[in-house]
Amino acid sequence: MKRKVTTDAEREAEKAFKKVETKTATSEHEKAKKSFDENRERLKAERIAREAGPKAKK
Repeated sequence: MKRKVTTDAEREAEKAFKKVETKTATSEHEKAKKSFDENRERLKAERIAREAGPKAKK
C-alpha cells in the first residue's frame, strides 16, 4: 500500500476547502433548526388558541 505524498500547496488547499465545507454544513444545520423552531412555535400557538377556544365560550 503506497502512501500519497502531499505537497504544501495541496495541504493548504485541503484546509481551505475543509473550512468552506464546515461552514456550509453549519449554515444548513442552522437553517433547519430555525425552521424547526418557527414551526414548533406556530403549532404551540395554534394549540393554545384551540384549547382556549372552548374555555372562553363557557
